[in-house]
Amino acid sequence: QDAFVAFHVDKVLVSKYLKPLQIGELAPDQPSIEPTKNKMLVKDFRELRATVEKMGLLKPNQLFFFLHLAQILLLDTAAWLILFYFGTSLMPFTVSLVVLTISQVQASWFQHDLGHLSVFRKTKWNHLLHKFVMCHLIGASAKWWTLLHSQHHAKPNCFQKDPDIDMHPFLFTLGKKFSIELGIKKKKYMPYNHQHKYFFITLPPLLFPTYFHCHTFYIAYTKGYWADLAWMLTFYIRFFYTYGSLLEIKSLLAYYFIFRMLESSWFVWVSQMNHIPMDIYYDNNLDWVSTQLQATCNVKQSFFNDWFTGHLNFQIEHHLFPTMPRHNYWKVAPLVKSLCAKHGIEYQCKPLLTAFADIVHSLKNSGELWLDAYLHK
Repeated sequence: QDAFVAFHVDKVLVSKYLKPLQIGELAPDQPSIEPTKNKMLVKDFRELRATVEKMGLLKPNQLFFFLHLAQILLLDTAAWLILFYFGTSLMPFTVSLVVLTISQVQASWFQHDLGHLSVFRKTKWNHLLHKFVMCHLIGASAKWWTLLHSQHHAKPNCFQKDPDIDMHPFLFTLGKKFSIELGIKKKKYMPYNHQHKYFFITLPPLLFPTYFHCHTFYIAYTKGYWADLAWMLTFYIRFFYTYGSLLEIKSLLAYYFIFRMLESSWFVWVSQMNHIPMDIYYDNNLDWVSTQLQATCNVKQSFFNDWFTGHLNFQIEHHLFPTMPRHNYWKVAPLVKSLCAKHGIEYQCKPLLTAFADIVHSLKNSGELWLDAYLHK
């Protein structure tokens, strides 16, 4: 299946694990594609996939990723040196916070590359560096991220299958159909008609400092990710030892909480601009391409947009080819556009600020649909 091919780099190795799962062969007269899936689209996408492999677009440029890691480590070091040389008054304190936030967010984009096995050709090297970046540089579990993010990629925006939309309906109501259903059932966990307002003071600044902090440790502990937990402790030991030697306890805690809030805000706006404005509903068992396209959109390319979003402005290409190194997304984008045009599928690409505004607009529209259905007798 296309999902299997998309996720796995070493297909010969992983195929060995499939043999015990085989339950039989299809009869000659049985269709190999389910009725809910577009047969011609599946065929054309598989041809596109073969073209991508022949063009070498799945091969990483390791110099690109080396320079990216160097940027992260230099910024991480600079954040501490600013406080060390210039003191802890307001100006160096603020500049250091900004520099560390940039380092942490860029590390988040890099661990994303490693988690998708797109930095090295050998899987084990991706896993090893993933633990260093995610656990030691960021302070979260690499296996925790892989567990949740793989589910997101398999069924993006599918309720109860994509953990990224688990905030529905307890914090927000998402999607047009769900909002109407929630209103008809007279369910109200939050004042959803105001969700586009309270979004600004809840999810962006608080996702990392609260929920992610607790959840990454909870999953790592309950699932026995002991190596990850050990790596994660090295982050906290390093952070509190190095910055604790320069800052008093109150300033240290404030520094830590503020940079986590800034990091969280940056991450949420970028990660949600491609998904929340798109279709959100139950899994309809569509083909791989249709499943990804209905849940993703792109943001226009520029040097800043590529850097600022970690190339997640090419969200469509990333979801279709999750193991593709991000520096090749722009090369495959015209081919994906042609595939979409041929099959009448909308290929959305918008300016960065428009993408941010669409998050708020979609939440406002969902809230209004919920209210109309809720008040309707």
